[in-house]
Amino acid sequence: MLYDKVRDLPFTIGDVTMDVTGVRISEEFERRTTTVHLRPRMGARYEHDDGMGEDVTYAAEEHEPHRFPWIDLRGEWTLASLSRHLDEVDLFPSREPDQPAYRDYRRWAFESAALDYALKQNGLNIATALEREPEPVRFVSSTRAASLDPWLDLYPDLRFKLDATPQWTDDVVADLAARGVVDVVDLKGQYHGTVVDNPGDPELYRRVLEAFTEAWVEDPRLTEETRPLLEPHAARITWDAPIHSWADVDALPFRPRCLNSKPSRFGTVERLFEFYDRCEAEGIRLYGGGQFELGVGRGQIQVLASLFHADGPNDVAPGGYNGDPRPGLETSPLAPNLEPFGFRRGLG
Repeated sequence: MLYDKVRDLPFTIGDVTMDVTGVRISEEFERRTTTVHLRPRMGARYEHDDGMGEDVTYAAEEHEPHRFPWIDLRGEWTLASLSRHLDEVDLFPSREPDQPAYRDYRRWAFESAALDYALKQNGLNIATALEREPEPVRFVSSTRAASLDPWLDLYPDLRFKLDATPQWTDDVVADLAARGVVDVVDLKGQYHGTVVDNPGDPELYRRVLEAFTEAWVEDPRLTEETRPLLEPHAARITWDAPIHSWADVDALPFRPRCLNSKPSRFGTVERLFEFYDRCEAEGIRLYGGGQFELGVGRGQIQVLASLFHADGPNDVAPGGYNGDPRPGLETSPLAPNLEPFGFRRGLG
């Protein structure tokens, strides 16, 4: 089992620090993330070799210093013992987060930092520890449908994951499908109480299912009206938002052939690695997803994609694809470029 390969790695934490990164996307939205650093003691052999993980919680206010708790993790640990300790720590002590998923996102920041740190202190990188060979990562760009032409002018081989919206008329859908560049259509039907909630519109579902016959269709909302439309296409329905553990896969309405794997949704390394083990055993294909990471987290999801689902339509494009189209970005497939120690991807 994958977790057994890393669970007992020993390490000593000398300090815990955090820093915040922010990017203004619009007048209404500033994207912030917090990077957790696990550091050695002063004078230690690896004094400048910290472990890093990124909290991708979307609520900007949760990254304010008075809301993000400093947790005393100084001492000697293994990956498993630190994780057990975190089970007892309230990562949102000032108030309940707006979305339950935020607890997993913050937990993943500490767990991924601990994995990075443990591997470094034991002279390993994640590929060596897990005995897996990294491969070049095929990625797609997740963008607005109206942005396809500027991107394709610069990168004619680029593939896409698109969010379907109520504005997708028959003509819009026909035009998008005719381009033959869409690998995944996200219906956003499994989000509740967020800005991206999308109602289960039977007409929109019909358009998407009939036009994008080769694409994966992600996160539909199952209702009396949509279920009859979806059932004939069950083999290409995938899921993202509901998946936080293998138990969530067991609870799906029908057995999936493919799933979107977002590591931060799992919260712990153990749950994520169990999910990888079970999917491999069950023959379930995977592709990776991002959470608008601004720092080390983006490289980490690219590393995991290179180890577990390099050939999927991975929504793990380099950060430049989150902005306006510009030349000079890394193109698909993405070289793994694993750093020699830890859980990181180096620069291309």
